[in-house]
Amino acid sequence: MKLLRFGEPGAEKPGLLDESGTIRDLSGVVADIGGAVLSDAGLDAIRRVDPAALPAVDPGVRLGPCVAGTGKFICIGLNYADHAAESGLDVPPEPVIFMKATSAICGPDDPIIIPRGSEKTDWEVELAVIIGTRAKYVSEADAMSYVAGYAVTNDVSERAFQIERAGQWTKGKSCDNYGQLGPWLVTRDAVADPQNLSMWLTVNGETMQNGSTCTMVYGVAHVVSYLSQFMSLHPGDVISTGTPPGVGLGMNPQRYLKAGDVVELGIEGLGQQRQDVISDPEG
Repeated sequence: MKLLRFGEPGAEKPGLLDESGTIRDLSGVVADIGGAVLSDAGLDAIRRVDPAALPAVDPGVRLGPCVAGTGKFICIGLNYADHAAESGLDVPPEPVIFMKATSAICGPDDPIIIPRGSEKTDWEVELAVIIGTRAKYVSEADAMSYVAGYAVTNDVSERAFQIERAGQWTKGKSCDNYGQLGPWLVTRDAVADPQNLSMWLTVNGETMQNGSTCTMVYGVAHVVSYLSQFMSLHPGDVISTGTPPGVGLGMNPQRYLKAGDVVELGIEGLGQQRQDVISDPEG
């Protein structure tokens, strides 16, 4: 099942994508794609609805982030060995955790906004895991039962803010529109193996990243279990699981985004995104 949210920013409605590719309005069934709706019981209730009985939505409508009410946007750093190598860093002995501000979250095709003072805005295609049920101290064997589904995310990063300024990575990861999420939340049952999905990203039509989730150092089940030892995970929380090689930071010479660029990215079975790169209109 592919769930989504559509409409203007801040006023999105819940929807689903039916088998024909038509967006259907779920607002008469659920209030939003978040909270208890993400539990197994909540998702089963949506499955019992006949999509053909739901109103069709204009295919040109804006898609918002595919989940509502995200309390935490947790990122796993250096989770692909070849990406760690291109960054000049060792594979960490445990998952590296950092946070992205939830205010960075936006729709899958909303623009990448280069913030004031940025010269090193970079791209990162990543598999996002959406939590469906509160998870605390869960085992790796049970971890997947707490997952509602998966989505594409672009973990946009400002490398100077992230690496060259004092402090933690958060400020290089949290600028407005640095967290495109969607187009869909693909439910757990519809993804046979989250550790075997091809993923790609292009800039102006040129392939930059071409990888697979099979090369993750720490897989989804391990990451969910690991995080739950340190914090409760709640419905709607997003875990961004790392990126394969091909980011601008790792190139020689390094390459970064500029206004006028177009970024496209996708993950097998989870859809794709397209973003225009613009300067901050408030900058």
